[in-house]
Amino acid sequence: MDKTPRGLLATVLFALLLGGCAYQPGPAERLPDDPQALLEQASQQEGEQAAISRLEAAAILARQDQRTQALEVASELDDAALDDADYQRWALLLSRLGGEAEDASAVLRATQDIDARDIDREAANTLRERRARALAEIGEHLAAAQAFLAVQRDTDATALNEDIWHSLSRLDGQQLAALADDAGGLTEGWIELARLTRDSGSDIERLFSQVDSWRNRNPRHPAAREVPSDLLALRELRGQEIRHVAVFLPESGPLASVAEAIRQGLRTHHLNAVERNGGLRMSFFDSSLGDLELLYAEARDAGAQVAIGPLDKELVTRLEERDRVPIPTLALNYGENDRNQADRLYQYGLSAEDEARQVARRAREDGHRRAAMLIPDNGWGRRVGEAFEAAWQRQDGTITSRVSYDPSGSATDSTQRALDGGTPDMLFLLAVPSFARQVPPTLDYYDAAELPIYATSHLHEGRPQPLLDHDLDGVNFIDIPWQIPDAAVGGEEALPFQASYRQLREDADPSLFRLLAMGVDAYELALRLPQFRLLPDSELFGATGTLSVGSDGRIHRRLPWARFENGLPRPVLVTDFLDDEGVTDDAMSLDDAPLGNEPLKAPESSDGER
Repeated sequence: MDKTPRGLLATVLFALLLGGCAYQPGPAERLPDDPQALLEQASQQEGEQAAISRLEAAAILARQDQRTQALEVASELDDAALDDADYQRWALLLSRLGGEAEDASAVLRATQDIDARDIDREAANTLRERRARALAEIGEHLAAAQAFLAVQRDTDATALNEDIWHSLSRLDGQQLAALADDAGGLTEGWIELARLTRDSGSDIERLFSQVDSWRNRNPRHPAAREVPSDLLALRELRGQEIRHVAVFLPESGPLASVAEAIRQGLRTHHLNAVERNGGLRMSFFDSSLGDLELLYAEARDAGAQVAIGPLDKELVTRLEERDRVPIPTLALNYGENDRNQADRLYQYGLSAEDEARQVARRAREDGHRRAAMLIPDNGWGRRVGEAFEAAWQRQDGTITSRVSYDPSGSATDSTQRALDGGTPDMLFLLAVPSFARQVPPTLDYYDAAELPIYATSHLHEGRPQPLLDHDLDGVNFIDIPWQIPDAAVGGEEALPFQASYRQLREDADPSLFRLLAMGVDAYELALRLPQFRLLPDSELFGATGTLSVGSDGRIHRRLPWARFENGLPRPVLVTDFLDDEGVTDDAMSLDDAPLGNEPLKAPESSDGER
């Protein structure tokens, strides 16, 4: 046998080679590639060890493209048990998986504690950006704008301009004011740009003159270096400004009084907007005879570019059955068909069905699942009730009782029947003030005072009446901004179109004031029809709500919420998201600008068509 050092080394190497051939790795050494084994191990562990095992399993599943299971595992582990380094890995993994799955709640959970952890600057900005996108996805545009701006403030990245502008464009006046509180130069520049865009109305030349001035004053601002594409796109509207509007309203017949209120709103706002829309003409045509061909012929002969009207539902139904209307038209009602098929036809009105659907969304977002319904026993009540019920059931809500009441009768029996149908956790109320004021005391009598009530605008007369309305204390309802300025935007000075508001409010009949406001918004919508066609996601922050256009040309309203306290409407800030798994409002807030949102709470202790 060779006993030289060289021979001994060869013998040792040969023995090791034989040992390696016979060696079989144990279970513990296979774990890095075996997520199921890691999960089994985690079930026997506690605290940080269990969390790390689950994190490794989730990471392996993600690498293996088993993203659904990876998301589930990452979502369920105890991130509080991880140290900062592992927390950063987990947050980046879960937020990426949540974003890919379009699961906003997962992204929000992954990013809710980033400011309390010691995380790399680059990773922290990545997480803030993902958080901002998730907030925008669920409609929390104020918080989204704050998060995007925080990243841009740290990086000066123009790549975020489109996202910032998208969220800023969806903030109402009160939200812009909240964003401006304690804002630095970056945010102030964005807010100024957003406001001058809104104040310009449909005057594109004026808008871009102001944008150029803004850029000259702020040459280093990210939006000056790279103007958002939606803003630049408005240049295409040069030469398309509306200079002549035809208005089709009846001067006689059953809709004459409604038409007169809308006409007054149009005329008043037109006079107040002369400086902004200089040279604009309005021509009024009597639609009482219902001859659509004659109306359009007269409008074209007069040189009108767009039409406002008709008001009659039957005429609107006839229009929406066409392939195309002669000139772009903003009808002042909604047709009877399921869908509008006419090109260039838009439909706008004070739809009670729209309000019912918004109530259903809000109540469901507040965590309610079992709704009792109290609606008038007439055609209007049935239509609005069906809209609420359909929206509620689409969100997996259940109806415990659907009570149709006599609008001229007492609320005692019908309210009791609404409670007898099951165990509701909220009440949908559609009623005019005289009936609505009876409902909360009746609930109190039947030991159901804690049942939250959600209502449409119809229970609010639109003027301060604390002695009459104290019975409505605790009731949550929606209404147009012009009816609830303190609750909607923090006061009259923040309302859209203030000059028209003050002039129309002074001598207005409260029962007609919403129609006056409708005339104001119809005017503004008509001037923006070219913009809505070019940029379908555009919104108008109007007298009757935040207005947007659906894919079929129907205008949808989003209304502010209020709650009666001491007989007066008080603000209830809207949250568009309520996560059942622990993503709370506090979790969604940023250090420098909390959301301030709150779910609607239970209180402490129509027979007309619109």
